[in-house]
Amino acid sequence: MSSTKSDLKRKKEFVTASRSVVDELYFPSNAMTDSEYLSKINFPGEFPFTRGVHSGMYRSSLWTMRQYAGFASAEESNKRYKYLLAQGQTGLSVAFDLPTQIGYDSDSDEAAGEVGKVGVAIDTLADMEILFNGIPLDKISTSMTINSSAAVLLALYIAVAEKQGISSLKLRGTIQNDILKEYIARGTYIFPPQPSMRIITDIFAFCKEHVPLWNTISISGYHIREAGSTASEEVGFTLADGIAYVEAAVKVGLNVDEFAPRLSFFFNSYTDLLEEVGKFRAARRVWAKIMKERFGAQNPKSLMLRFHTQTAGSTLTAQQPENNIVRVTIQALAAVLGGTQSLHTNSKDEALALPTEESARIALRTQQIIAHESGVAETVDPLAGSYYIEAITDRIENEVVDIIKKIDSLGGMVQAIEQGYVQASIQKSAYQYQQDIESLERVIVGVNKFVVEEKQLEGLLRVEETVEKIQIESLKKIKRKRDTLAVTEALIKLKGAAQGTDNLMPHILSAVRAYASIGEICNTLREVFGEYKESVIL
Repeated sequence: MSSTKSDLKRKKEFVTASRSVVDELYFPSNAMTDSEYLSKINFPGEFPFTRGVHSGMYRSSLWTMRQYAGFASAEESNKRYKYLLAQGQTGLSVAFDLPTQIGYDSDSDEAAGEVGKVGVAIDTLADMEILFNGIPLDKISTSMTINSSAAVLLALYIAVAEKQGISSLKLRGTIQNDILKEYIARGTYIFPPQPSMRIITDIFAFCKEHVPLWNTISISGYHIREAGSTASEEVGFTLADGIAYVEAAVKVGLNVDEFAPRLSFFFNSYTDLLEEVGKFRAARRVWAKIMKERFGAQNPKSLMLRFHTQTAGSTLTAQQPENNIVRVTIQALAAVLGGTQSLHTNSKDEALALPTEESARIALRTQQIIAHESGVAETVDPLAGSYYIEAITDRIENEVVDIIKKIDSLGGMVQAIEQGYVQASIQKSAYQYQQDIESLERVIVGVNKFVVEEKQLEGLLRVEETVEKIQIESLKKIKRKRDTLAVTEALIKLKGAAQGTDNLMPHILSAVRAYASIGEICNTLREVFGEYKESVIL
């Protein structure tokens, strides 16, 4: 049975399995008279938000259960979305294939062998219509993990909503749109930093007027952690990216309180449960202070660090993959105890292949069991006051502040990336972590200890090679049917806007409405902006 919005309303009385009443909030007995304690911790929903961005947290409404999914064709992905919604998922999260992520059409030479492999293939508005067929976009929020081509995918989403008769004013969701971390840790960039930052601020300005409920960026530490950073580096580099985006927006004349409430973040959750809880609490505290003290934000929502969490893909093992269910459970628990706003739990088989329907269901059920059976959602910030948790929170806060000071001394995040400082720091941490594994200082169950002889795992999901051929034929058909003159005119106007100072979003939207392809739009921008080439770090 699918969940509805009313299913998220929480019961008024909370009790343990033994019928003992659970209070909404707990403090040490002397905390209410301790001004130093209250200045750091305070109440949830109040500055500096250490204990959460909402006063009631999960007692009022559970986090959004947003399973990341997408593979092969739009038709196949649409079926998976409907399946997950029927199983109780409460938000969509779209995974795109590599060509879509870096702005190439499925029929380009660069796309060969990659179509539909790590996500769904999207070439034109026709694909997007199929992807969300039968899914009312005014009733569901959608997250799209897309960065260098984020403006195009957002325009496609708006155009699909229009086809459904839904105003962009009603759309809720998120685009990742975090290009700086692509230069640091992930690599799906297209344009150099300066034009990329222009596109991002154009999105901020456009959405403020036309898509006001949309989260215009999800500033991502997830991939930084996956690349090998420490917990403090994950937060420090992510918040430094956030500072760069805010500075860029302010520089082009946007008022901080007009766009900052729609900023969101995206963090990793590792298996070191208590450090992760402290990390999330520290991140909220540091960001609140940055927005208040550095940028002078007045709106309380501008000070709130709202974040999505995904369990750590890099910790999943191909050996004894059933163990990954336990790892993911611990990581999900850390995210919930740390106060996440939405959560994706990885599937047990993702070290080997895309998740099967069964493993995706187990991953979702993990969240549901934590939500409804564990009791951890029934009081706010349940680990607050633990000597260890508070010490971790303070330590990470101090380390994050030091990292941001170092970034500032280098001239800001863009300059720190260009100089290779951030990349080198992550590489050093990743090397140390791997050394710990190889020396058995860190035990990875089933990998360097408790190893067993295993059989080949059967029943893995495989994307058929025919997907690419079918997708290319579909794209050719759309190009034959569409109004070629309208496409040409839209792309010419987009190029002119890119050469000038006009906001690019209305021109991209006109192009996708005419069924211009992602590759055609991104190639038009490539002609003006060029492509980014990564520097070699020695």
